[in-house]
Amino acid sequence: MISPMKFQGSEQYVATRDLTLAVNAAIALQRPLLVKGEPGTGKTMLAEQVAASLGLPLLQWHIKSTTKAQQGLYEYDAVSRLRDSQLASIDGGERVRDIRNYIVQGVLWQAFTAEQPVALLIDEIDKADIEFPNDLLRELDRMEFYCYETRELIRARHRPVVFITSNNEKELPDAFLRRCFFHYIRFPEADTLRQIVAVHFPTLRQELLAAALKTFYQIRDLPGLKKKPSTSELLDWLRLLVAEDIPPEALLAADDKVAVPPLAGALLKNEQDVSLFEKLVYLNQRNR
Repeated sequence: MISPMKFQGSEQYVATRDLTLAVNAAIALQRPLLVKGEPGTGKTMLAEQVAASLGLPLLQWHIKSTTKAQQGLYEYDAVSRLRDSQLASIDGGERVRDIRNYIVQGVLWQAFTAEQPVALLIDEIDKADIEFPNDLLRELDRMEFYCYETRELIRARHRPVVFITSNNEKELPDAFLRRCFFHYIRFPEADTLRQIVAVHFPTLRQELLAAALKTFYQIRDLPGLKKKPSTSELLDWLRLLVAEDIPPEALLAADDKVAVPPLAGALLKNEQDVSLFEKLVYLNQRNR
């Protein structure tokens, strides 16, 4: 059955038409939406805003390098059961007899058994081991899994709206990709970026915004940067500029050439990029 839910955007999140279509296509196809893009382009926030817009509770599973697929289903706490069995003589051992007391439900189990439809975010899936996505193929495809300890099949009462984010740190298996609807969030164009800024800073002076964006794009366009500043870093920088009451003229050199902007640590996040940018500024100054 095709879901009637449709994402129309929100006041807190500027979604391009392509992104809105991708969200609704994934919902209609009842497939996970795999979202890739530079870090800081709003992949995680997308899931939060879609869930809020559709009135769905959001369950989040933030993946680490040590995360195993089984943890999303359930974990059997054998250590606690062993400890309780050793203390059984004290309380009669009623708790030990029921193995369900030692099953820790994972995020997928919670999503599958929720009373109402939910949104599920599997965040930064590319951080995990290469086998992690393959280990979730059946569960995400069939919306069910088997709990061997309790001998029961856990089926989804309602198919959750699934978002999967990736920073492209490693390639995902083809079999996994076939089961997803894919969308790449491109870095926003200047007009879209202005809309995003307006959401967060509706009263920002246009002179400061224009100077900040000019400097921001100059830094992003610098060849050889290891980590280009992202949308989230621009917003952090603007927040600092406003807090410190930095004037627009302080962001660019008098002759409109590249200069080291104030609070540049909000934009450049490693010593290699800082050094590269300082060299560019030095060369510009020498060529005056």
